[in-house]
Amino acid sequence: MTWQKVGVPILAMAIFLALWELLVWANGWPNYKMASPSDLWPAFWKFRELFFVMGWDTLWRTVVGLMLAVVVGVGLGMVMGFSRVMRDALYPLLVGFNAIPKATVVPIVALMFVGQHDFNTILIAFMISFFPIAVSVSIGLSTLEPEYRDILRSLGASQITVFWKIALPKTLPEFFGALKVAVTLAFIGTNLMEIVSPHGRGLGALFDSGKTNSDYPLMFAVLIALAFLGIVLYYIVVALEKTFAGWAERSPT
Repeated sequence: MTWQKVGVPILAMAIFLALWELLVWANGWPNYKMASPSDLWPAFWKFRELFFVMGWDTLWRTVVGLMLAVVVGVGLGMVMGFSRVMRDALYPLLVGFNAIPKATVVPIVALMFVGQHDFNTILIAFMISFFPIAVSVSIGLSTLEPEYRDILRSLGASQITVFWKIALPKTLPEFFGALKVAVTLAFIGTNLMEIVSPHGRGLGALFDSGKTNSDYPLMFAVLIALAFLGIVLYYIVVALEKTFAGWAERSPT
């Protein structure tokens, strides 16, 4: 089991990097056209201080935006899950908002709040990641089996008790599934703002600097750093899921 959970993902990443290296070597691409994995470590080492500082900037803004998305998404999901009227009213607005490409929203936000880069970045991370959380919670609550609710209510349970005993556990698997998606979306939002904003800091700004200077190894090193941070946050969510909703996991037969 340990080999399957740890060794298999590491082996898969090693194979991916080896195929990437082979592809660059077979095509004879120079590093100003396509960087190879062997070009990445020198870039990491050369800009190691920037990677630590800007990587932290990207990480904490993403986490704060994601936490806001959880709070707002769960709140909206509960409102829509318990009220058919609110679900009919809010769903079209949420779907329409989510259909707007966030790359077009980023310049607007950057101009509206000039100089407030931290706020701008957190806002975009929140805006791009709260939708799947709200929808998953709403679906989980709206599909709650009525017989369970009726039994508890007949025994004198309050609406709050019904929520804690039945609705919340029923919603947790959907919530954590959406949170895994929201983690990657939050990183996308953070980096969009970091690249577009003239006052940008973080890995997105470092990527933009590499693009300006045609430093392809640096650009690909930033992409790998972003992937690493995304994987770390993803597995934190997986650990939380196993702690709070491990009962919902089914082993494949």
